[in-house]
Amino acid sequence: MPKNIKEVIKDCKDYAAGQGFSLNSNEKIVEAVVKGLLEREEKFGQRYCPCRRITNRAEEDQKIVCPCAFHLAEIEKDGQCLCRLFVKKMIK
Repeated sequence: MPKNIKEVIKDCKDYAAGQGFSLNSNEKIVEAVVKGLLEREEKFGQRYCPCRRITNRAEEDQKIVCPCAFHLAEIEKDGQCLCRLFVKKMIK
């Protein structure tokens, strides 16, 4: 399992491309979110979304492991997920 920021960013970028969306073009946002994911992985054992509250209820918390259960609907509705890591691709 990748542990450094660059590896996780690459994994997220590859995942996004495979789903038809992209990573946020603002590198500072991407790095901050990924840093939060890695901190939560170290502390809690999972890459929980840093923008969501951990409930300590396993079934509920599994929904907020990145990419969270809500990201596809959020991208469709808002053009981005809650933490702004993933964004809808812009048509050129």
